[in-house]
Amino acid sequence: MAAEQPIADSPTPGKQVAQELEVKIEGNEPEKLGYWLYLPTDYKADGEKKPLLLFLHGAGERGTDLDQVKKHGPPKLVPAKELPFIVVSPQCSPGVWWNASEKLEALTQLLDTVEKEYNVDPTRIYCTGLSMGGFGTWSLVAKHPHKFAAALPICGGGDPMQAAALTSTPLWVFHGDKDGAVPLKRSQEMVAAVKAAGGDVQLTIYPGVGHDSWTATYDNPEVFTWLLSHQLQQAE
Repeated sequence: MAAEQPIADSPTPGKQVAQELEVKIEGNEPEKLGYWLYLPTDYKADGEKKPLLLFLHGAGERGTDLDQVKKHGPPKLVPAKELPFIVVSPQCSPGVWWNASEKLEALTQLLDTVEKEYNVDPTRIYCTGLSMGGFGTWSLVAKHPHKFAAALPICGGGDPMQAAALTSTPLWVFHGDKDGAVPLKRSQEMVAAVKAAGGDVQLTIYPGVGHDSWTATYDNPEVFTWLLSHQLQQAE
């Protein structure tokens, strides 16, 4: 981590701070997972439980410079724009994908840790990601089909064979029809598979838009309103 990044700084409502978690996965050496943590301005440890939004960045933001994670999405928006979520934005290590089994396990441990340490509403946990993070979103939701109240995969893709595991989570999918990095068909085939399995899924296609379908998505307040409109009947 760069010296200017205050790992394990004390979280404060209305501020986004760098944090670090030691992840232990069977068969692997312990790994440090850096992440940004944002607490909403009205957060109180003994107050109302807050929704949690997990954000997964794209391939270009992998590495050990945590500031890269703030290039796009929710960690870029806060704290200048107030979001009513506890926002958790981890960084993927170089050369690895979020949907790799060890990274899915690391994300699971991260969520478990944040839930234990902060005043999280377990019925309002959401996941979103762009590009590589879109792939990660599809995979993580499939891994924990009753964990997330809703999810936003952006310009990603997944395994249509996992469609049955995705039917219990409302999904709003976004993709540009001119995306040359991840073809639109990757989202279309996932949406079609989830629909065929009986899931709650919708697809927004941006005409004339290339790979950057995330800026318009995260700038749209209706996206966050839609997330918050979904709540689990009970925690997993």
